[in-house]
Amino acid sequence: MPGRKQTSEDLDSALKLESRMDLEEPRMYRVILHNDHYTTMDFVVEVLVKVFHKPAAEATQIMLDVHKKGKGVCGVYTYDIAATRVDMVHRMAKEHEFPLRCSMEEE
Repeated sequence: MPGRKQTSEDLDSALKLESRMDLEEPRMYRVILHNDHYTTMDFVVEVLVKVFHKPAAEATQIMLDVHKKGKGVCGVYTYDIAATRVDMVHRMAKEHEFPLRCSMEEE
């Protein structure tokens, strides 16, 4: 209706409607390191400590998963953070001339 003034009831019902809207949790992605025959175990541990901020003991355990099982999960992150970490691993590996592969998959 043209010229109708908004009342406090109108504002209250608008606020209630907004507060009922469900917010979706962001999709989460696992970041995975893949085994190869050239990258050293020490370098994999270094990547896990520097890029993923893992304590040495946890980094060593993930490195052993990569070595024995063919891959190891480094962490679970939102898309942007996961993509950034994958890129950081690839850049670091390239700088050190290792073919270390890193990927991400939806959880």
